Amino acid sequence: MIAGGDARAPSATLLADLAVRALHEEARLGPKPGLVDHRGGGAHDDMDLPLLLASAEALRPVFRSAADAASRTAIGVGLREELGRLGRTGDQVMLRVTRGVNTHRGALWALGLLVAAAGGSRDEREAACRAARLAALPDRHGPARTVSHGERVRRRYGGCGARGEAEAAFPHVIGVALPRLRRARAAGLAEDLARLDALLEVMSLLDDTCVLHRGGLGGLRVVQRGAARVLGEGGAGTESGRAALMELDERLRAHRLSPGGSGDLLAAALFLDMVPWPEHLTEAERGMVACRR
Repeated sequence: MIAGGDARAPSATLLADLAVRALHEEARLGPKPGLVDHRGGGAHDDMDLPLLLASAEALRPVFRSAADAASRTAIGVGLREELGRLGRTGDQVMLRVTRGVNTHRGALWALGLLVAAAGGSRDEREAACRAARLAALPDRHGPARTVSHGERVRRRYGGCGARGEAEAAFPHVIGVALPRLRRARAAGLAEDLARLDALLEVMSLLDDTCVLHRGGLGGLRVVQRGAARVLGEGGAGTESGRAALMELDERLRAHRLSPGGSGDLLAAALFLDMVPWPEHLTEAERGMVACRR
């Protein structure tokens, strides 16, 4: 089983709470170029912050059920199919709450896998690898394959999209967002600025299918180069970096370019950063865990 019998494994309720908290904190973070935040809908005319917060809250039971299923089921097709069923339920719940607006479909996929993988993992890297194993398994009971916006983008431009990111063990989360977030904190940057810089680094590197769908390769270049410029100016915490950030935000709004895939991956990074991993316990705490096994 994923949980592996670890007495210190976080509960399904805690993991669901952390997933929802990560979505809330990503939504509230700002100013995010092109994305919904406390200022409004960004490049979207059908979303705002209250809608995102309500959507995230509605997914709490789905995340809890995913973590609970993983705690009692070994990694395999059976668990993958249960997660697929829960994901489809979550999608329907989201659309009911938002009256048809796709607020969190990508985040539901990423966080659903990571919530399921986190319970028995020693650290975020192991959780990402377990999530990748799940993502690669077939869901035989899923609906007939439809051609989504992301699938059309992958066929036209290549790239991996949300599914490929998961199957590759979330490289933009583990290798980009989390290291940048932690380096920024270590350098004394305020938490919101550290998170903005982590988002910008993902934006500068990710072939974001949300951007490709709306703006093609030209739009992707605008996002990637603009984010790289903000970081090159010192990031969101410097005067020149903030000016470049606001200029990028204006440009993305004007062209209706929303780096939603990058936002989803920041939420995944925040979730993994919040989980109380056994590997992060003190030596004394490790000994207590070992004695209980």
